[in-house]
Amino acid sequence: MSLKNALLYVTLPICLFSVNSFSQSAMKAPANPFLVGSNVVVDYSNVTSKDVVGYANHTLKEVASMVATIKKQKSSTFKNVFGTMDEIKNKIGTTSNNCFMMYWVSTDATIREKGLASYQLLDSLSTALYSDKGIYDRMIKFKKSADYKKLTGNKKLLVANMIEGFERSGVNLDKDRLARVKTLFKEISELSSAYSSNMNSSNEILTLDEKGAAGLPENFKNNYKTAEGKYDIPIINATSETVMSNASLEATRKAYYNKFYSRAADKNMDILDNLVKKRDELAKLMGYPTYAAFALVPKMAGTPKNVWDFLNDLISRSKQKAKSDVALLDIEKKVETTNQETKLQPWDIAFYKNQIIKKQYQINNEELRDYFPMQQCLKGMMDIYQQLLGFEFRKVNNPTVWHEEVEMYEVYESGKLKGRFYLDLFPRPNKETWFYGVNIVSGKGKELPVAMLLGNFTKPTKTQPSLLSQKELKTLFHEFGHIMNMMSYHGEFSSQQESKADFTEAMSQIFENWVLDYGIVSSFAKNYKTGETLPQATFDKMLQSKKVGSGLAAIQMLQRCLYDMNLYDKYNAAAPMPTDDIWKLTNKQLDVMDFYGPETHYQANWIHVNTHPVYMYGYLWSEVYALDMFTQFEKNGLKDTKTGVRYRELILANGTQRDIVKAVEEFLGRKSDNKAYIKSLGLE
Repeated sequence: MSLKNALLYVTLPICLFSVNSFSQSAMKAPANPFLVGSNVVVDYSNVTSKDVVGYANHTLKEVASMVATIKKQKSSTFKNVFGTMDEIKNKIGTTSNNCFMMYWVSTDATIREKGLASYQLLDSLSTALYSDKGIYDRMIKFKKSADYKKLTGNKKLLVANMIEGFERSGVNLDKDRLARVKTLFKEISELSSAYSSNMNSSNEILTLDEKGAAGLPENFKNNYKTAEGKYDIPIINATSETVMSNASLEATRKAYYNKFYSRAADKNMDILDNLVKKRDELAKLMGYPTYAAFALVPKMAGTPKNVWDFLNDLISRSKQKAKSDVALLDIEKKVETTNQETKLQPWDIAFYKNQIIKKQYQINNEELRDYFPMQQCLKGMMDIYQQLLGFEFRKVNNPTVWHEEVEMYEVYESGKLKGRFYLDLFPRPNKETWFYGVNIVSGKGKELPVAMLLGNFTKPTKTQPSLLSQKELKTLFHEFGHIMNMMSYHGEFSSQQESKADFTEAMSQIFENWVLDYGIVSSFAKNYKTGETLPQATFDKMLQSKKVGSGLAAIQMLQRCLYDMNLYDKYNAAAPMPTDDIWKLTNKQLDVMDFYGPETHYQANWIHVNTHPVYMYGYLWSEVYALDMFTQFEKNGLKDTKTGVRYRELILANGTQRDIVKAVEEFLGRKSDNKAYIKSLGLE
């Protein structure tokens, strides 16, 4: 996933010099590592909490000066109003991104604290700025001018989108309503940050004895061994798949499941209640019936009805296969436990799916990890992206980064420096726990884009490298797709770097298809112990096994989409439904099985309903476009540079510089349709 709302889609400056050819040690370090010239590398390793605060305050002063300049202009022109506002947005965005990134990744508690506080300060500045009537009036004045009528293309779109942004910030509300809107934006930001902090600082552990650890791979057990026959398993994303798919004792799976889906619930349940309440109030102040109606206006879907229709259609297509999957898994559990009275539970799904795959396809997903060591996969993936998109990646030696595990790369095109990205791939205490492509610098004009892949993949140990599951490999290709999206932008305006929220995932989802091709995967899938290439027969069985539980997987994704929409489109302020009860409601709406675990509170540690409300449907909406666009690569070749560069320039580099549907149609050479998506469901 690429995101942290507007925050993670804005980006930051870079260096005019190649770090490989220019010694950072020869540079005179500035008093504040952030306060360097455009395109100069930030010395993250020497950042202090004082630097973070100083950086934010410096930006506040610069923005105040720029706003004053807009207001004292004698006439309103595109350049002195919209051009300057874009510069302001870029400056705030870059600073916000850096501050928030420090909050997400720093190992220093004070830096995290000041990073969050500085981000919130800048967020309040953005709220005030986008509700500034003086600036808005100048925008409207320009829109009524003869010069506006001469605008075409991306500049005309920029004017429309920027004015809409001001109106969605409440600029036209009366004084009292606007004051309340500003307060709500601030309170929502604070609540959202507290929710994330609680989630990221959760340190739940599941302690197992030898009986409880039965079925878990020996290497995995050894990583968490604390004494003979005793294991402390951290409840984190990096351990979830292994435990839930392999622990043979149901009590272990249930205990892990309950802990995993109740992280931070003691604090975040109340926070989420307040978030939903305040977002609903915000929407109504803005003149919308629900927060979903408000949030969907700038997205491709546009209205809640379009989202509900989209989801209900997919539910109808998926339900029968999902019910068949539940019946199959339920039978498997009865056979394995020799108990005809037992019933499939939510914590059983991954385990019995894995058992069927082992029996029917002779595939052991844990053993397959040996073919996918992280560094090998990274190199193989980068080779593919470089050939496909016409880029060259150069690893920076001894980079100045926030943690010793972080890697840094420069991106070149035809020998010219194009951008930079960081890889922060493994979990550690207090780090953000999800997976993101994080934008730091937008790359507008002559500015070079900077981004970070934030991951929580399986960590390497003293005895073995990081070994990826198939799910993690798919995630790696997906998130790196976001990085390539960010590296590709070279537009004039920062405000147009980010695409529509429900199209953004399409640009990275498309790359998941490369891991479904043996010719691609075999180029890097080699056993780290023996050097043996993954056999094609094994790979073919892997692909065949993906149909096991495919309908149930589709329904589980749709359940999250329904939850998100029920939470934000069906909220009743007079009698709000408890958020646990909404899970029960989705069970009723789906009518497949009881997915609700009475001892769990998934909504308390689910980043999307916190930072990305009314977003989950977008993964499915985007996938329709992703699979349609992939047909061009199927036709021309998965390593065809001509098609790849064309995709890069028409789609990845676009942002919102031109209408997205038209850009997709130009790439396809026809109108877009959902045929490839429907075929991909494989629900027969």
